[in-house]
Amino acid sequence: MSSLFFCTPTVWPAGEKIGIGCSPVRGWRSTGVRGVASVFWRPIRAKMAADRFRGRSGEFIEENGKCDCSVTERNTLVLSNVGNSTNIAWHECPVGKHERQKLLKQKGCVIWITGLSGSGKSTLACALSRELHMLGYLSYVLDGDNVRHGLNKDLGFKAEDRSENIRRIGEVAKLFADAGVICIASLISPYRVDRDACRAMMPYSTFIEVFMDIPLEICESRDAKGLYKLARSGKIKGFTGIDDPYEPPLESEILVAPIDGVCPSPVSMAKQVISYLDEKGFLEA
Repeated sequence: MSSLFFCTPTVWPAGEKIGIGCSPVRGWRSTGVRGVASVFWRPIRAKMAADRFRGRSGEFIEENGKCDCSVTERNTLVLSNVGNSTNIAWHECPVGKHERQKLLKQKGCVIWITGLSGSGKSTLACALSRELHMLGYLSYVLDGDNVRHGLNKDLGFKAEDRSENIRRIGEVAKLFADAGVICIASLISPYRVDRDACRAMMPYSTFIEVFMDIPLEICESRDAKGLYKLARSGKIKGFTGIDDPYEPPLESEILVAPIDGVCPSPVSMAKQVISYLDEKGFLEA
């Protein structure tokens, strides 16, 4: 039978009586509602965090653990102009990409899945996300249609709008990768120059292009959305693969194609990508 010992209850400012008990199973614990352990450790943890922060960033840390970033910023901020944005400055934070990757035990990257409508891009993206999740890795899917429901709902399908659509998604994907997340971008992205521009945004080797090399006749036979039928009848103009070009990648990192006329299953496609990630060291910090 376990024993339990109590110290003399202490009256705290709010009038609550709190004692500390010890159990062989759970160890020291608080018998009060608030919890003495939490009250006792809070200032110590704040001091430890402040010391770590001060040592890494050189910024001034007040005794209450708050940071006065202005001390460093006044001396180091450099204003610049980027595009139409003027007098802006880049703010570095003490927790960087390396620290986030160590926390997640993986390396952030962008898996860019490109191909014709109906080639299986979204199918692969979802299968890959599911397989990574089952293996304990964090990923996020940026689906072309999904993004057009919000961030890019102001864009159409003219060439200039498609380029802007790709640019925005590329910038968002870059942020996910910087956060240490495996970002899966799934969209037609028909123009090679736009995909190459997204690749240029990323650090070396973190942009992984997956080309869904599925013949047009197979894609058209699937036609889950009925878009090919509308394009063939002239009800949709500028449809990729019909009256608008698709420029295939010249040197994609991963190629998905039918074998003896049979398209690979979603799981086999996902495992093909995961094998690449494992080989290149993205599945470890």
